[in-house]
Amino acid sequence: MIQRIQSVYLFLASLALFALFVFPLANVFDVTGAKRIKITGIYEIAENGLIQKESFIVLTIVTVILAIIPLVLIFLYKNRNKQMMFVYGAAVLVLAYSYWLSIILKNATALTLQISDYGIGIGLSSVTILFLILAARAIRRDEKLVKSADRLR
Repeated sequence: MIQRIQSVYLFLASLALFALFVFPLANVFDVTGAKRIKITGIYEIAENGLIQKESFIVLTIVTVILAIIPLVLIFLYKNRNKQMMFVYGAAVLVLAYSYWLSIILKNATALTLQISDYGIGIGLSSVTILFLILAARAIRRDEKLVKSADRLR
């Protein structure tokens, strides 16, 4: 189970989604001051640290659920067809989540964001989709290997 490459890809996909809690989505500098937008909310940068101005509770809960899904999919190794179907479903969910994240980011700032304003967190959902697609390819390759071994018996 763990020695299979798709398990590593699924773990990395989960790790990339959990990394959203560490890295900011965007750093905005406007007339009112500097703001950091994270998955958990909007923070204002002050002299004594970060002060939370707005909270994203639903986004935080959805992020945790989406990050747990690839970890659960690792344990479906006995049924590769079901695992592959759920990996594709998870990729579609993460794609929809990325769109929702961009809408939230657009609504959170009144300014047009420049490329330099975006943080590492904005690209992590794309990395997650990449890892999920790589996991699906590895599962498909594993299924072909098992079918060819069955033919030889």
